[in-house]
Amino acid sequence: EVQLQASGGGLVQAGGSLRVSCAANGLTFDDYAVGWFRQAPGLPREGVSCISPSDGSTHYADSVKGRFTISSDNAKNTVYLQMNSLKPEDTAVYYCAAAGACWDPYDHWDYWGHGTQVTVSS
Repeated sequence: EVQLQASGGGLVQAGGSLRVSCAANGLTFDDYAVGWFRQAPGLPREGVSCISPSDGSTHYADSVKGRFTISSDNAKNTVYLQMNSLKPEDTAVYYCAAAGACWDPYDHWDYWGHGTQVTVSS
């Protein structure tokens, strides 16, 4: 059974950095893309970043481009999101999920973790 678990969130000051991790247990990286989504209070869930671990191709939302970096350690079956220059508007619960491709529709993201809280104070 595939299980995705996000971890590494916490409280940071604006301008600081965090790295969140997604342990993708049981996931075949050759067959899936792994994406990060976030849900902030009062706002809809949005896609943040996505990676295809098989070839390393990456994608970013405009709001985080240049500040966040997604990467994978295939030997550990883990995807990371390095978040630099954090802003208060980055405050959200961050979820990782898996789909066949980064451009798949929302209902095609078959596997979801429970999320990790990231709070950025001003």
